[in-house]
Amino acid sequence: MTQSLVARTPADSVRMGWGTTVALLILICVTYADSLQYMLHIWMSDENYGHGMFVPVIATVLIWNRRHTVADVPVTHQWWSLGLLTFAAALFVAGLLSALYILQLLSWWLSIVALVTAMIGLSGVVSLMFPLLFLLTMLPLPQFVSQGLANQLQLISSSLGVGCLQLVGITAFREGNVIDLGPIQLQVVEACSGLRYLIPLITLALLFAYLFNRTWWKRALICLSSIPIAIALNGFRIGLVGVLVEYFGAEAADGALHFVEGWMLFVASVGLLSLVVWLLGTRSFLELSEPSIHSLAARSTVSSSTTLWWRTVPFIAFAIAVIALSIAATRIHARTEIEAPRDMFTQFPLQIDHWRGVSFPLEKAYLDSLRLDDYILAEYQGPATQPVTLYSAFYRSQKAGQSTHSPATCIPGGGWEIQSHTQHQIPASNDQSTMTVNRVVIQKDTHKQLVYYWFKQRHRHITNEFSVKGWLFWDSLVAHRTDGALIRLSSVIAQDEGEAIADSRLEQFTRSLEPILVTFVPN
Repeated sequence: MTQSLVARTPADSVRMGWGTTVALLILICVTYADSLQYMLHIWMSDENYGHGMFVPVIATVLIWNRRHTVADVPVTHQWWSLGLLTFAAALFVAGLLSALYILQLLSWWLSIVALVTAMIGLSGVVSLMFPLLFLLTMLPLPQFVSQGLANQLQLISSSLGVGCLQLVGITAFREGNVIDLGPIQLQVVEACSGLRYLIPLITLALLFAYLFNRTWWKRALICLSSIPIAIALNGFRIGLVGVLVEYFGAEAADGALHFVEGWMLFVASVGLLSLVVWLLGTRSFLELSEPSIHSLAARSTVSSSTTLWWRTVPFIAFAIAVIALSIAATRIHARTEIEAPRDMFTQFPLQIDHWRGVSFPLEKAYLDSLRLDDYILAEYQGPATQPVTLYSAFYRSQKAGQSTHSPATCIPGGGWEIQSHTQHQIPASNDQSTMTVNRVVIQKDTHKQLVYYWFKQRHRHITNEFSVKGWLFWDSLVAHRTDGALIRLSSVIAQDEGEAIADSRLEQFTRSLEPILVTFVPN
């Protein structure tokens, strides 16, 4: 019996290799489907990251432009791909258990780098270092990072806006994030913080610096210049809005005119960045030269090293590891969490010792944003003292995108400005132990408030947001529980009393509150 054998051409081998690679890439993306869906949602809904959808296209063009350079690099150290994939798997598990999408997305990016390493080796990855690193600019920052950054930019932009208004002779004062124009108050909300300028402009500056074939310090200067350009123009924009509001009324701060102003000033920021590039020298800018005809002819013959990378042992081992990671991810997603029994906050007592409370509902906009499972918002009045407001948000399962929000990132809204943020020790009722809370003094105009807040996860009282994520990972791994809550107390500091009296009031309420919370936020 005879058997006919069909000889494979180098082109067939290349197609088979690329087919295998594309299949692995699809499997990696399916494994990280939830994270990628979240990233796509952020791109479409958050103007700060709308540029993200263009980053993969730009990176692909940059990689394609260097394809001939990569072809000349020997395929070596492919085994590094397994180490990178192992680290990516660890980040993936940590991101799932700590409710951090950023770790999952970093894991996805590292898996892509590992795939490229398995194909062209470590030396090839080094030759594609910038395009691969450039992909990181499409990842949205963690919410607590972007919120904190936005709050700081709001204050800076508000100050710059007031400065612009005063410069043209308009009387304006700043109270936190609110610009007082007399009859009209202009609030600098999070959307006006300037992040929508800063993040895309930094991304563009990185691309300009890469294409700018000059010394390293000039490239660094291009990147750094994007920060003051974005901040200054956003401050100018707020000042311009204030001028329009002063002369044409509050309608000038909204609608199509406000939208057009934003786009015009972003174009202006790109123009200023281009001016910086021009001032530093233009002769070497955008030199994306193609290889000569002679070098192209030399590469026309497909070498065995570039044709058969997919048949090497490291690449085969990497493919098996990707399949194993996909199976493990499915099992991790399917794991069930333990829900400890608890009472709903609807049963929370409105009489705590001598404090009598009245509960209030949260607005739907806050409920949609916080995505909490249960909450209480109540004001407790004691005898002959200022009232204490209690707010607690409980989460049965703190998954990525659904976890406690720090008040430190939310307080600056509505014109409040943080005067101090420290740690505070509250003695327990038996005087044998203490409890640590965040102590924040906030002020708006002449009004001051004292705020205590902490995070309760099982038996722990945590004050640091990063520690919350660490313990969340540990408890999810060991106890199969990710429930937890934020507890926040606030009270007005009356003009006839000092902070010490307000501290005494909140300390007393905290000691009365703690034994009750266990029923609603279980250990």
